[in-house]
Amino acid sequence: MGTYVDTAITAFPLFDAISRRVSLKRKIHSHSVVWIAMQKPSFYSGVRSRVLAMTVALAFLTYMDRVCISVTAPAILRDLRLTPIEMGIVFSAFTAGYALFEIPTGWWADRAGSRRVLTRIVVWWSVFTGLTAAAWNFPSLVTLRALFGAGEAGAWPTVARALSRWFPSEERGTAQGIFFMGAHLGGGLTPLLVAAIAFRIGWRATFPVLSILGFVWAAFWFHWYRDEPRDHPSVSAEELDWIEARRHAPAEEAFAGSMFHLALRTPGIWFLCLMYFTQTYGFNLYVTWLPTYLQHEKKLHGSALGIFAGLPLLLSVPADLFGGIVTDRLSRSSGLRRGRCLVGFCSLAAAGVFLFAGSVAQGWTSAVLIALAAASSNFLLGASWSACADIGGNHAATLSAAMNTSGQIGGILSPVIFAVLIRNSVTWTAPLYWTAVLYLLGAVCWYFVHPERPLGAITPSSRLG
Repeated sequence: MGTYVDTAITAFPLFDAISRRVSLKRKIHSHSVVWIAMQKPSFYSGVRSRVLAMTVALAFLTYMDRVCISVTAPAILRDLRLTPIEMGIVFSAFTAGYALFEIPTGWWADRAGSRRVLTRIVVWWSVFTGLTAAAWNFPSLVTLRALFGAGEAGAWPTVARALSRWFPSEERGTAQGIFFMGAHLGGGLTPLLVAAIAFRIGWRATFPVLSILGFVWAAFWFHWYRDEPRDHPSVSAEELDWIEARRHAPAEEAFAGSMFHLALRTPGIWFLCLMYFTQTYGFNLYVTWLPTYLQHEKKLHGSALGIFAGLPLLLSVPADLFGGIVTDRLSRSSGLRRGRCLVGFCSLAAAGVFLFAGSVAQGWTSAVLIALAAASSNFLLGASWSACADIGGNHAATLSAAMNTSGQIGGILSPVIFAVLIRNSVTWTAPLYWTAVLYLLGAVCWYFVHPERPLGAITPSSRLG
């Protein structure tokens, strides 16, 4: 089965290019220093590329299962006789369960490894995806969606840990960028797929059908994946050396106190979380209120509204990829500090400028500028999640979960604050002004983030430096 999985994953379309670059490795023999040429293992042909392909497939599945309930919501409202407010509570039940268990699951992944934890996550959420079809009233549906969210919690932080073990620091941004590109592409494509399935077999049958894909993925992952590259039978010695020599694993903690307490006393981590709060706050605005805003405020209707409402997600796909590539190249040439923080700062600063300009522009020009703001805010995803791995090391999943939880809080507040700000306003520009300001504050947060200082190597004297 392992050979079959290797072949299937190698065929993944994102990895059809093969590149070779030559680097120099320093080899020391007694008192002499010899420089020898060593070919860098291709990013696209090694086992680590197949690990990335599996995580991209997971990103597709997460969005597919999340989107399923929103696409089938009209039928669910009719069959279960729910009110729109009750359906809103159903949507929030997932987010609440997800946010509640994000950090505990990330903590568990750091201790048990991504192989076991991701298998449990996907099996759990697949079970409750299928069981959604059995809901018979409002309380049962809320319970099932809350359990679904609790099961999916920690998926992306656990992926971040897997990528931190399989990719050296100079490739992590690209890997994270490709992962999020797959997620956003899935977010754009899966509504069409789910709608087609539900149209043919009905909403109750759709959920069990989609759950089967999760069970298949979990079986492949558990059989094929290994938490450490050296434990995988298909990894070559060349690729193993490339990964382990450049992972920059943090030193063991040299002072009393747990890593959790150390993280709480490290201001840079707090600012990383605050930054992600602003990023997710803004992005959730685009996927909730943007269509209504463009129709009410910018007078866009019909097919034009559909195109421009989906433009933020569409432009985010290349932004994810190129943001990851840029942060890695800049990290190699100028160090992790500039490679991660400069990309993060410029991303949110540009998002703030574009969003402010979009709020004062009119018609389709406004919609394009707002979409550019969304893409700019997602340009930093490779840098931010790689920074978690750079700082967290063996605790990458816990730190990623903390950052993502702060983002989820922003995502929960965003649509509510939008509604409050427009309640007594003549125009709907105030929420966009407020979000633009948050973006600029998030950009400033990057000044206080230090990805070049692994958590285990931080000393009390270096925390504020």
